[in-house]
Amino acid sequence: MPRAEDIVFPRQRERFEDRRKETHQRKLLDEFFDHGTLLAVSRLVSHGLIDSIDFPVSTGKEGGVFRATKNNEFRAVKIYRISNATFRHLPPHALEELRRESSVRNFGGLIYAWTRREHTILGRLKHAGVRAPLPFGHYRNVLVMEFIGTSDGAAPRLQDALVENPGALYEELVREIGRMVRDAHLVHGDLSPYNVLWFEGHAVLIDVAQSVEREHPAAPALLRRDIVNFSKFLGRLGLDVDPEEFLREVGGDLVGPPTPVSE
Repeated sequence: MPRAEDIVFPRQRERFEDRRKETHQRKLLDEFFDHGTLLAVSRLVSHGLIDSIDFPVSTGKEGGVFRATKNNEFRAVKIYRISNATFRHLPPHALEELRRESSVRNFGGLIYAWTRREHTILGRLKHAGVRAPLPFGHYRNVLVMEFIGTSDGAAPRLQDALVENPGALYEELVREIGRMVRDAHLVHGDLSPYNVLWFEGHAVLIDVAQSVEREHPAAPALLRRDIVNFSKFLGRLGLDVDPEEFLREVGGDLVGPPTPVSE
């Protein structure tokens, strides 16, 4: 297996030699790249999905996203921490779905299943034409996907972006959420300005592992919450949005358990 330093942050190692950055780099290595994760990264390298991991894009309690390089293009690598703390932030419906889909019960196995679930849902979204990162592959707790950004850095989250035309953003959200509901048959369930990226004037949906089928009993309430969140956000941008109309435009009438047919 390659040493951690041969895969992780090679450019930073070459460019920066001062002690502060080395200490920060070592802290990230210790936090995210344990033996099992290094094995997973090494396998993804050997399968040609990435050449190296360059630097962190965002880190949190559940995991982190890193920019990686593959030949002359960038990719994103999402690494979930293998810990029971990861599941403290999962909504009950998401954990229920994960346990229903997976026969494992230990934390490691559930994290692997969660990573696989996000890969699968991203594939469904791309197939449905939803703007979301293209998944390239996964192994254990590591997911490789399309990098949303440029050589200057990752695209900002919508919460931190400068949106000059709130009306155009509304139409964009109606289109993307509508495709997710109508064509992918999914409800995101945790949609907010914090898990939508703003790239080249377009909304890109991320953090989709907790999504549920649109027929799920919790789907109507989850979709309504997503819509209300964005209605409030658009209101802060100066656009008056009717949540009920928003809900209808994205296909809210299609969401929920099927109505039994009367005999």
